[in-house]
Order: sequence, then C-alpha cells, then structure tokens
Amino acid sequence: MELGRWEPRCDRPDGLVTPRGLDRSGCGEGITPGVARGPWFRRTSPGRYVPIQVDESVVEQRILEQGSRLRGTGAVTGWASLRWQGAAYFTGLDVEGNRRPVPLLVGPALVRGDERVVVTQEQIFPAEILSCGEIRCTRADRATFDEIRDVSQWSVREAVVAGDMAIAAKLISADQLRSYVAARRSWTGVPRAREVVALVRDGSRSPQETRMRLIWVLDAQLPNPLINREVYDRAGHLIGIPDLLDPVAGVVGEYDGGDHRRRDRRRKDIARLERFADHGLVSFVIVEGDLRDRDAVRRRMLAARERASFLPEERRRWALDPPGPNAA
Repeated sequence: MELGRWEPRCDRPDGLVTPRGLDRSGCGEGITPGVARGPWFRRTSPGRYVPIQVDESVVEQRILEQGSRLRGTGAVTGWASLRWQGAAYFTGLDVEGNRRPVPLLVGPALVRGDERVVVTQEQIFPAEILSCGEIRCTRADRATFDEIRDVSQWSVREAVVAGDMAIAAKLISADQLRSYVAARRSWTGVPRAREVVALVRDGSRSPQETRMRLIWVLDAQLPNPLINREVYDRAGHLIGIPDLLDPVAGVVGEYDGGDHRRRDRRRKDIARLERFADHGLVSFVIVEGDLRDRDAVRRRMLAARERASFLPEERRRWALDPPGPNAA
C-alpha cells in the first residue's frame, strides 16, 4: 500500500496523532486523495485525516483532531481548552455519558462546523490565546468563562462544578474568575455566569465535593463551609482534613466515593471520623449515589447540625490552626 510521504505512525511522546491534510501532488507530507478515500484513514475534519487505528475515544485525541481545524486563527475553548491544559475532571462527556462537541472560538473567521464541534464567532482578544503545542487554546479565564456560560444553560450547579474543577486544576482562582466575569458586563450569558461565580470556591478537590457543598448552601441554606481545611487538636496534632467544615457549629461533612470501599481506605476513614468525634465534632457522611436524592442529603446535614455543640472557640477541643511556638 502506497501512503505517500506520511506513514501511519505517531512521533508524539503522548501517543496522540496529529491529523494531516491532503497532498494532491503526491510529493508532500500529506496523503493523496486516492489513499484518503480508502479504508486505511478516517477523516477528522474537512481535508484532515488520521490512520484508522487512531482511537478517537481518547479525549485529548478528539481535542487535537478538532483543534487542527483552526488555520492560524481562533482557539479551542471551554472544557476542551481546560482539559488540554491539564484539568483532568473535564472528560468531554455530559452527565449522561455522551460526548460533548469540541468548542472552537473562531472570531470573525469562517470555519466549517459539524456534529464534532461547536463553532462560535464571539469576540476573542489576542492576549486570550495560548500556543499549546500543535493547537491554540484560550487562556484559562476565558476558557472557564465560556464553559460556565455553556453549562449554566442547563444547570447552574454543574456550571459551579466546572468552575471549581478549573480552580482545582490550579489554572485559575475563584477571585480571578469573578474578576474576569465582572469585566464582561454585556456579553451573552453573563447574568448566569455571575450567578455561577458567586458560588464557586477555592479548595474543592472533586466534582462530588462541590455537589455536596451546593446542597449544604442551596438546599439546606446553611452558611458557607470551609473546604478541605486542616483541623488540629489543642496540642497542634493534625486530626484530619474534612471535605466540608462548619466551624461555628462544629460539623464536618465527608464524601466517600467508590475508592473509599477498599478495606485499607475504609479503615482510615473510620479512624478519622472517630478522631473528629473524640474532639467534639459531629460528622455526616455522603456515599456514592446519595447525591441523587438532594432532600435526603439535606435532612442528614440539618440533623447533624442539630446535634452539634456550637461551642465558643475557647471551649473547643479542636482548632483551625496549630498553636504558635509561644502558646501556653
């Protein structure tokens, strides 16, 4: 089989394959039209191809394939930009497990779209575009802004999750995101974006932690908790780092996902809850699947708070900071 000058192999250390264009002369680095029409390649976008064995279910491969449509203008944005920059929780799937199209922000340029991409011609500033290897991505603040506006059309809570996960990846902070949204007063979707950024917080480590926190704040209507904050005993020894902490009431909340079922992990979880109880903290635990019933979780949270002691700081057996070197 003659494939022209481009052999179906990958030179990238990450295992991804960059699409190539057609070479109608047969002398360049692309593939000839005749070979492209055969069974050895699949078309990723108009005029661009990869070998048929390249796995398009790999999310980074999808981003690379669709980002390659952009010829010197525009950038990949939204979830795809955040994923490409290292935000692992952006899987490219919706809540039902369906693939989300790759969002392309093209400005005034004309880019042909299809079901694999969402093409947007909104304004984009040169300073918002990063060169990310072989594709161009929007800067994290613009990418997160675009993502939360998109997701908030069907769920404000899931848009908050998106914001928290961009923060968890250390691509942006909550204050930076709020400042960015505040500066875009007349953009489409800004009212929903303001609602979202009012709820995003630094410190969350997983989507489920954020979903649990939102039930605490929105459904139980309780004060904003501390997130993954260290708790010490009065001697300065670390008691634990709860997912959620109400420092006024003395309540801690934990989310236990599937990885907590392992015997060694479960043993550590139980020991940590016992330490919290020994120091006067009341705990509630949310396990995988519980978050589907928000009202049941809300009742569990309120019940835990009703059992709490609400002790003043000087009477607590726990503290948010270890004692200083001169403490008595």
